[in-house]
Amino acid sequence: MWGRKKNLRVAKVAATKAGVQAYVSRKLKKRVNRGLMQVRINASAHELGTSFSKLMGDLKKRKILLDKKVLSQIAAKHPEIFKQLAVTK
Repeated sequence: MWGRKKNLRVAKVAATKAGVQAYVSRKLKKRVNRGLMQVRINASAHELGTSFSKLMGDLKKRKILLDKKVLSQIAAKHPEIFKQLAVTK
């Protein structure tokens, strides 16, 4: 009888800790993905002879309101469209 109660207590603690780790991991996943987006955009920008900051500044000046997630997807899957976006006019 005593062992069963102890196992239940250990299970409750394990479930609580698992919830905490799941919460932290969701935040870390977002952080890692933001970094990956920046790396993709930066790599594509360097192929075109510019830097990430200059590209982002130029897009803001031209009022192209695409977020980093969309830009990274365009850079990875459609480089010709990204080139058209990145070329200054």
